Amino acid sequence: MSKKLPYYMAYPLPLQYDDERIERRDYEYMQSLYPEMAKKVLPYVEEECDRMEYKCSMMYDEYPDKLQLRMMSNRVFREVLKNEKVFYGEEHKELDWLKDLIEVMLYNELHRRRCDYRRCIRRIY
Repeated sequence: MSKKLPYYMAYPLPLQYDDERIERRDYEYMQSLYPEMAKKVLPYVEEECDRMEYKCSMMYDEYPDKLQLRMMSNRVFREVLKNEKVFYGEEHKELDWLKDLIEVMLYNELHRRRCDYRRCIRRIY
Protein backbone atom coordinates (compact mmCIF):
# COMPACT_ATOMS: atom_id res chain seq x y z
CA MET A 1 0.00 0.00 0.00
CA SER A 2 1.45 3.40 -0.99
CA LYS A 3 1.58 6.23 1.47
CA LYS A 4 -0.09 9.45 0.53
CA LEU A 5 2.12 12.51 0.36
CA PRO A 6 1.20 15.54 2.44
CA TYR A 7 -0.30 18.38 0.43
CA TYR A 8 2.77 20.62 0.72
CA MET A 9 4.97 17.88 -0.73
CA ALA A 10 2.61 16.94 -3.55
CA TYR A 11 2.06 20.55 -4.61
CA PRO A 12 5.22 22.51 -3.73
CA LEU A 13 4.36 25.53 -5.91
CA PRO A 14 3.11 27.83 -3.11
CA LEU A 15 6.49 27.54 -1.40
CA GLN A 16 8.13 29.53 -4.21
CA TYR A 17 6.35 32.65 -2.99
CA ASP A 18 8.10 32.35 0.36
CA ASP A 19 11.31 33.47 -1.35
CA GLU A 20 9.71 36.75 -2.37
CA ARG A 21 8.35 37.29 1.13
CA ILE A 22 11.77 36.59 2.63
CA GLU A 23 13.48 38.94 0.17
CA ARG A 24 10.96 41.70 0.92
CA ARG A 25 11.39 41.30 4.68
CA ASP A 26 15.17 41.37 4.28
CA TYR A 27 14.98 44.50 2.13
CA GLU A 28 12.75 46.26 4.68
CA TYR A 29 15.12 45.29 7.47
CA MET A 30 18.09 46.73 5.57
CA GLN A 31 16.15 49.96 5.04
CA SER A 32 15.53 50.15 8.77
CA LEU A 33 19.31 50.22 9.24
CA TYR A 34 19.74 53.33 7.07
CA PRO A 35 21.29 56.39 8.75
CA GLU A 36 18.83 59.07 9.89
CA MET A 37 19.39 61.33 6.87
CA ALA A 38 18.73 58.47 4.45
CA LYS A 39 15.55 57.61 6.36
CA LYS A 40 14.36 61.20 5.86
CA VAL A 41 15.10 61.07 2.13
CA LEU A 42 13.59 57.62 1.50
CA PRO A 43 9.91 58.69 1.41
CA TYR A 44 10.70 61.30 -1.25
CA VAL A 45 12.52 58.72 -3.36
CA GLU A 46 9.63 56.26 -3.03
CA GLU A 47 7.11 58.97 -3.90
CA GLU A 48 9.01 59.85 -7.09
CA CYS A 49 9.21 56.18 -8.06
CA ASP A 50 5.48 55.78 -7.38
CA ARG A 51 4.83 58.71 -9.67
CA MET A 52 6.89 57.16 -12.46
CA GLU A 53 5.50 53.64 -12.03
CA TYR A 54 3.04 53.10 -14.85
CA LYS A 55 2.81 50.84 -17.88
CA CYS A 56 5.55 51.53 -20.46
CA SER A 57 7.34 53.87 -18.05
CA MET A 58 10.93 54.76 -18.80
CA MET A 59 11.91 53.14 -15.53
CA TYR A 60 11.18 49.74 -17.11
CA ASP A 61 13.21 50.38 -20.24
CA GLU A 62 16.07 47.97 -20.79
CA TYR A 63 18.49 50.90 -20.54
CA PRO A 64 16.83 53.85 -18.79
CA ASP A 65 17.90 57.25 -20.07
CA LYS A 66 20.57 58.86 -17.89
CA LEU A 67 19.07 62.33 -18.40
CA GLN A 68 15.63 61.18 -17.24
CA LEU A 69 17.18 59.54 -14.20
CA ARG A 70 19.03 62.75 -13.34
CA MET A 71 15.79 64.71 -13.74
CA MET A 72 14.07 62.32 -11.32
CA SER A 73 16.94 62.73 -8.89
CA ASN A 74 16.77 66.53 -9.15
CA ARG A 75 13.00 66.52 -8.49
CA VAL A 76 13.60 64.49 -5.34
CA PHE A 77 16.42 66.85 -4.32
CA ARG A 78 14.17 69.92 -4.71
CA GLU A 79 11.37 68.29 -2.72
CA VAL A 80 13.75 67.36 0.10
CA LEU A 81 15.13 70.92 0.24
CA LYS A 82 11.64 72.38 0.21
CA ASN A 83 10.20 70.16 2.94
CA GLU A 84 13.05 69.26 5.28
CA LYS A 85 13.91 72.04 7.75
CA VAL A 86 17.40 70.61 8.26
CA PHE A 87 18.54 72.13 4.96
CA TYR A 88 17.10 75.64 5.31
CA GLY A 89 19.76 78.24 4.59
CA GLU A 90 22.23 75.73 3.13
CA GLU A 91 23.96 76.52 -0.15
CA HIS A 92 23.29 74.05 -2.97
CA LYS A 93 27.03 73.65 -3.58
CA GLU A 94 27.48 72.39 -0.04
CA LEU A 95 24.80 69.75 -0.55
CA ASP A 96 26.46 67.74 -3.31
CA TRP A 97 26.65 64.81 -0.88
CA LEU A 98 22.85 64.93 -0.60
CA LYS A 99 22.44 64.84 -4.39
CA ASP A 100 24.74 61.82 -4.54
CA LEU A 101 22.85 60.09 -1.72
CA ILE A 102 19.52 60.70 -3.45
CA GLU A 103 20.84 59.40 -6.76
CA VAL A 104 22.15 56.18 -5.19
CA MET A 105 18.93 55.62 -3.26
CA LEU A 106 16.86 56.31 -6.37
CA TYR A 107 18.83 53.79 -8.45
CA ASN A 108 18.49 51.22 -5.69
CA GLU A 109 14.72 51.72 -5.50
CA LEU A 110 14.41 51.58 -9.29
CA HIS A 111 16.39 48.34 -9.34
CA ARG A 112 14.09 46.76 -6.77
CA ARG A 113 10.96 47.81 -8.66
CA ARG A 114 12.36 46.62 -11.99
CA CYS A 115 13.09 43.20 -10.44
CA ASP A 116 9.57 43.02 -9.00
CA TYR A 117 8.14 43.99 -12.38
CA ARG A 118 10.12 41.31 -14.23
CA ARG A 119 9.14 38.72 -11.63
CA CYS A 120 5.49 39.66 -12.08
CA ILE A 121 5.75 39.44 -15.89
CA ARG A 122 7.28 35.96 -15.63
CA ARG A 123 4.35 34.76 -13.54
CA ILE A 124 1.85 35.91 -16.12
CA TYR A 125 3.47 34.00 -18.98
